[in-house]
Amino acid sequence: MSEPGNTSLQSHSRSETIRCTGCKRPAEFCFCSDIPEIDNQTEIVILQHRREQFHAMNTARIVAQSLRRCQLIAQHTDKLAERFAEIPLSKKVGLLFPGPEAQLLSELNEEDHPDQLIILDGTWSHAKTLFRDLPRLKQLPRYRLDPASPSRYRIRREPNAEALSTLEATVAALRELESTAGLDRLLNVFDQMIDDQIEHPKSNWRKNGRRRRGASNIPRAVSSDLDNLVVAYGEQRRGGPEFDDNSPRIPVYWVARRLGDGSTFRCAIKPNTILDSDFLSQMRLSADHFHNAVSIEQFRRRWNDFLRPSDIVTVYHPSTARMIDNVDPGSTPPVILKSVKVAPRGNLDDVVRSLGIEIDNNGPSRADERLACAIGLVHYLHELPELPPGPSV
Repeated sequence: MSEPGNTSLQSHSRSETIRCTGCKRPAEFCFCSDIPEIDNQTEIVILQHRREQFHAMNTARIVAQSLRRCQLIAQHTDKLAERFAEIPLSKKVGLLFPGPEAQLLSELNEEDHPDQLIILDGTWSHAKTLFRDLPRLKQLPRYRLDPASPSRYRIRREPNAEALSTLEATVAALRELESTAGLDRLLNVFDQMIDDQIEHPKSNWRKNGRRRRGASNIPRAVSSDLDNLVVAYGEQRRGGPEFDDNSPRIPVYWVARRLGDGSTFRCAIKPNTILDSDFLSQMRLSADHFHNAVSIEQFRRRWNDFLRPSDIVTVYHPSTARMIDNVDPGSTPPVILKSVKVAPRGNLDDVVRSLGIEIDNNGPSRADERLACAIGLVHYLHELPELPPGPSV
């Protein structure tokens, strides 16, 4: 754990920015000297999803610098499970994780307060992955918060009004469990970080010598090893007088394939209205396909159970990405193939045909055909030759 006030500097490998090794912020915006030393009584154990470890705006690092009794553990999920299985846990340990089985911390009697609290750090999707893949977590009593106001984390969207950043959640939990000095100062540092980021937004910090103006701007997930790439396509119910133009679109039929092992995902979702014959015909589906359709919540669970922590989801169209976000807010955004600069522009079918991509389509539905087209496009882009490095822009 870095000591508060540690301002030793390092050169960031992605740019010439000099960064503090403590808060990871650019040197001119280092706030380590402002982070208070808090003598908390409740031990905090933060289990961090590996994708959150190097996020510039991660708040768990600040918590770990500030709290005297705090462990921050970040590793790949399987290694994290092994390490967590070896950590001594108190008889009064608890997990801060919402759900129907979780008790409100504010409603506990003082004698029932946990003296060791496990907190999961990452997006909501990451937290669900950790809960799913760390068996020991399921054995712990669960607690939740009832925040009086929404998160102040204005630079990262939370999935709902009750969701908080790791720092805010830790502060709120400690306020319920003990009388601890310094928590207001810790929130002030958090607000300072947010204000600095809004006032000085980053610009093109991911300088990539393999990409340049006029290039195909192929995402790294597509140009590198495809084993962990999951290609997805979803049909959505649209149109009709019962729909509000501003209402979020949600999928009614979802298909996906992981390119590494060929495993597939297929799910029909209960629509909020009867699917008419014209719509079913357009999708090349029948009412029988929806005989075992599931709810949105069931679909969300199944989809997250299918995905592995190392998977990267890719879709062709931004509207498909929005469907994922509407169903599972806070999940890692998919890679969007339509943004890749290949000519001509148009819908997926037209692009694939114009590029002469051979499609191995074994499915009868439109979703299967579109999925096969997207997979064909991925392989086409993957095999394009690399461009020489261009000038930084």
